[in-house]
Amino acid sequence: MLTIERVILRLLQMPLVKPFVTSAQATAVRPFILVEVQAEGVSGFGECVAMPDPYYTEETVETAWHILRDFAVPAMAGKRIHRPEETHAILGRIRGNRMAKAALEASVWDWFGKTEGRSLRDMLGGVRDRVPVGVSLGVYPRLEDLLRDVEHYLAQGYRRIKVKIKPGWDVDVLAAIRRTFGDIPLTADANMAYSTHEAEQLKKLDEFGLLYIEEPLAEENVWAYAQLQQQLSTAICLDETVRSRTDARQAFQLNACRVLNVKAGRVGGLAEVLHIHQMAQDADIPLWCGGMLESGVGRAMNLAVAALPGFVYPGDISASDRYYVRDIVHPPAVLNPDGTVDVPAGPGIGVELDWEAVHHYTVRTERIHL
Repeated sequence: MLTIERVILRLLQMPLVKPFVTSAQATAVRPFILVEVQAEGVSGFGECVAMPDPYYTEETVETAWHILRDFAVPAMAGKRIHRPEETHAILGRIRGNRMAKAALEASVWDWFGKTEGRSLRDMLGGVRDRVPVGVSLGVYPRLEDLLRDVEHYLAQGYRRIKVKIKPGWDVDVLAAIRRTFGDIPLTADANMAYSTHEAEQLKKLDEFGLLYIEEPLAEENVWAYAQLQQQLSTAICLDETVRSRTDARQAFQLNACRVLNVKAGRVGGLAEVLHIHQMAQDADIPLWCGGMLESGVGRAMNLAVAALPGFVYPGDISASDRYYVRDIVHPPAVLNPDGTVDVPAGPGIGVELDWEAVHHYTVRTERIHL
């Protein structure tokens, strides 16, 4: 049983190896909140994946800090938690703010795993020791630079290439990749860059044999996606539009997608991930685990999620050195020669904090006693 004694919030800023550019934003330094819960001499860790700006979702790093400090952490005071899934209900009074709540919930899962001697993979019901992974490539200033990096990551062994697209950076880009590299596993992610009036442009992408087109429409409307999916032969993959099991149920019932990208932060935590996973299996919808430029803490959690049986496509869980010169955990995620990454098997998230790196990147700390 867990009764939290203290929570430590740390704001870290980690420079990326190279800026990551999408249709909505460009990120050169990744700020994030590392949440630590302490009880009985054991610490559990979770990572908040909110971005610094409100362009992916309405949450930001600063709003998440506010929600954690002033609402989510105080809600845990005095609570006796027998199972980590109970955290979801305790934080249920707080509307929205899923990324903030998911970070606190993740730290509780890690604490239970460590105290019980169980890996997060086993706690969730994962069935794989290693998971296939892909690489996500942003919008580039020059097409030749993108093609160079595609070649580089294919040579490293990544099993799927995902490219960010937007109006004016789509058909020619995908055509060049197909001409150069042939029938590789390829997907496109629009990050909500197209309107419903641009269906004809999106239909042009059918010719490239993509595994799926991810979140093309700006409207976040499952009805619009249901109509668009009827017009496309390529599978639509939803991301930003699905923020809960209710959203997932509507999408499945309306045939608004044929693939779903699952991110624990986006849907409010691991308990919600498990509900969505079961629903997707019942609906025969394949899943994969998306990424949010996580450090090794969030990446370890993602690997445990991707080990679930319903996660069939390679996830955005690239090796640590894809994004960061130095990660904050031991051991960092490493790409295996067969294009997989090992799922940590140790207690909890299965990795240890590199405290020298944590302190190096930390710019703000707050300790909350309960």
